[in-house]
Amino acid sequence: MSELKDRLQAELTAAMRARDELRLATLRMTLTMLKTEEVSGGEASELDDAAVLKVIAREAKKRRESAEAFDAGNRPELAERERLEGAILEEYLPAQLGDEELRGLVARAVAEAGATSPQQMGAVMKLVTPEVAGRAEGGRVAAEVKKQLAGG
Repeated sequence: MSELKDRLQAELTAAMRARDELRLATLRMTLTMLKTEEVSGGEASELDDAAVLKVIAREAKKRRESAEAFDAGNRPELAERERLEGAILEEYLPAQLGDEELRGLVARAVAEAGATSPQQMGAVMKLVTPEVAGRAEGGRVAAEVKKQLAGG
């Protein structure tokens, strides 16, 4: 079992003891998603920490998007719940890259790929994605790559 999955399980137990309903519900949902991921496909497999992080990041992104949708639908109480769940999930993700760090990584990837036009975005993304995995959303990375390749 991955260390991160062990940590989630231990904190689920702690949340039960503390009667922390929000944390308990969030961790249960996350562990359920991990189990679903493990048994999906041809045969069951144990997820490593990188795969667990990917699932947690996906769930955190869903919470952000849901909160925005609830805000747009004038449902602030539901939006707040989604934000709180997202904050709990963020505790398990690596620290996000700052704008300067991201700019530097993208600039290095652009130079390494020898990219000079937006048509070469795929080559740059291929280089930069493994470096930023879990530390920056793909849309944010893609926007920075486009900006640098467009000469911005």
